Amino acid sequence: IEAAWGLGDYIVQGVVTPDHYVVNKSDFTIHSRLIAEQSVMEVYKHPSGVKKVKVGAKKINKGKLTDDQIIKLARIGDSIQKHYYFPQDMEWAMEKDEIFIVQSRPITTLNLHPEKVKSVDPKSLDQMKLIFTGAPASPGIAYGKVARVMSLVNLDRVKTGNILVTDMTSPDFVPAMKRASGIVTDKGGQTSHAAIVSRELGVPAVVGTKVATKELKNGDEITLDGSTGNVYSGLPKLITGVHHKAEEVPHTATKVYVNLGEPDLAPTIAQGNADGVGLLRAEFMIAQIGIHPKKLIHDHREQVFISKLSDGLAKFTESFGNRPVIYRATDFKTNEYRNLIGGEAFEPQEPNPMLGYRGAYRYIVDESVFRLELEAIKNVRNKLGYKNLWLMIPFVRTVDQMRKVKQIVASHGLARSNSFKLLMMVEIPSNVILLEDFINCGLDGVSIGSNDLTMLILGTDRDNETVAPVYDERNPAVMWALEHIVKTSLKHKISCGICGQAPSIYSDLTEKLVEWGITSVSVSPDAVDRTKQIVAEAEKRVLKHG
Repeated sequence: IEAAWGLGDYIVQGVVTPDHYVVNKSDFTIHSRLIAEQSVMEVYKHPSGVKKVKVGAKKINKGKLTDDQIIKLARIGDSIQKHYYFPQDMEWAMEKDEIFIVQSRPITTLNLHPEKVKSVDPKSLDQMKLIFTGAPASPGIAYGKVARVMSLVNLDRVKTGNILVTDMTSPDFVPAMKRASGIVTDKGGQTSHAAIVSRELGVPAVVGTKVATKELKNGDEITLDGSTGNVYSGLPKLITGVHHKAEEVPHTATKVYVNLGEPDLAPTIAQGNADGVGLLRAEFMIAQIGIHPKKLIHDHREQVFISKLSDGLAKFTESFGNRPVIYRATDFKTNEYRNLIGGEAFEPQEPNPMLGYRGAYRYIVDESVFRLELEAIKNVRNKLGYKNLWLMIPFVRTVDQMRKVKQIVASHGLARSNSFKLLMMVEIPSNVILLEDFINCGLDGVSIGSNDLTMLILGTDRDNETVAPVYDERNPAVMWALEHIVKTSLKHKISCGICGQAPSIYSDLTEKLVEWGITSVSVSPDAVDRTKQIVAEAEKRVLKHG
């Protein structure tokens, strides 16, 4: 459903961009909302005809339809399609809350014939000159001319189709990352900003090369393979093939969620097939604010933090309609927090930040920042009305810590209910060993953070190239832990998901998780449809063999 202020002719002419709403046919729930800014509209002015006028200030960024109106229009559209026995393109208008259908015609633009497209011949990479190798960060093959960016002032160098080459990325790079066909960085691992955002964008990326900005110059033609980490000189051979209509994405009992962090990407990704957001990272939104929250508190500017975080959260909850958005509270490590403006005054220097002052312990020792997060959640849920926002607590070392965090959450007016779920990340061996005790604290669900859990079980840093080969989520010790978590959650009738990278990489692991009874898997946006196919096949086998 598309909607704009004023007469519909401006949509046809392309003068305005309409709101875009997607509704699920099966149960008439709202799948996604994309709200467009509109500053002008066309109105009828008697007797002169139509006239272009400004949209009132309060309406410029406001959604054009209420949820009830969206669903009412969807039901009307469904009944008209059933009447004509063929997909329909309908035009509608609304006056004083009354809906008028002004036109309905058969859709004649359905492309039922395959089209020929050009794609990279993977075999041609074997004949190309390898320049260097980095860490594979986002799968796919990309090629093009290098746009080397060593400062934010040079971001406009990146044109559509370029390969962005830089030392490392930050939230300020996102507009350029959207234009790039591929990304190569000197620094960073698979959990770096460049890696995570590349996966959200579906852009192939290689990170941690150490030498990219030295070896490459503007205008160089290169090819990168985001699945292997290889970067080649020159362009690959292209082959022509037939692009068939995409296979229909199956519905699954096991939810397939998406991992996200960048609010600006939410409206686009929400229109895909994810069942919700299984991991909404706080860190990117806070990095966009740019100032350490405790400095804002010190300067009596807490409202800046609350307002900006509320805006970011609202983009996700609004975009994903009725689907859940699970917000993971801040899990900055001290070295990451120190990079924010004012951070050095509030963050200790630690020899091992991964095992340091982070997660739930931080909220208990000093709840001032966590309090601001809870205020932002209340804003989105209570003032804006998006009840699909849930909360997940990361890096909880002890059962007592979970109890204390629950008390803090409750004291700020956020009580567990059918519409507000409280979950805990399972990413520390103590979470696995004492899982029943954690559950008995009162949890609605758990989500396995397979990245940290694997590192801590195997004592291995996956971003350290010397020991990274040991890192493997399919190690028997890790697999034992995963099975124990899923089956224990099932026994206690709480939800159990996984939000690390593993399900989007290893189909055999995903099949095992489904077999054990996991309720959701959360993957990068580019892996949602593929994972749904894997899950559907696994569910069929479980039903067949029991």
